[in-house]
Amino acid sequence: MNGNDFVKVMLKSPFHAFMGNTMIITVTGNRTGRKIALPVNYFRDMDELWVLTTRSRKWWRNVKGGAEVDLVLHGKEMKGFAEAILDQSAVAARVVDYVRSLPMSAGALGIGMEHGVPSREDTARVAEERLFVKICLNP
Repeated sequence: MNGNDFVKVMLKSPFHAFMGNTMIITVTGNRTGRKIALPVNYFRDMDELWVLTTRSRKWWRNVKGGAEVDLVLHGKEMKGFAEAILDQSAVAARVVDYVRSLPMSAGALGIGMEHGVPSREDTARVAEERLFVKICLNP
């Protein structure tokens, strides 16, 4: 069992509350049709979930034009519609929201903070390397 497998087991168990802002997203491969399930961190903004990932990862390409996804969120199976947000200015703006929502993420992302405000240069750099996947939960 690798680290991701352990996290997935925890997220499906009664211990999911200890996993914070982590969920399982399952996407369907565009070419293979195979289901790909992986744990991801997210932050919630109203009815939307936002997942920050690196451009070097490959799973997000399966939602590039928008796609249905399955989620395990707070121990419950849910459905949503995911879409990759690639525009660097939109990503930079959302990085600011992300860091404000999860302040501990600033250090991991290499974003300097001054008086609670993320560095503009650092958020621009992060936006070059990363993207967001926006997930709208199905009712």
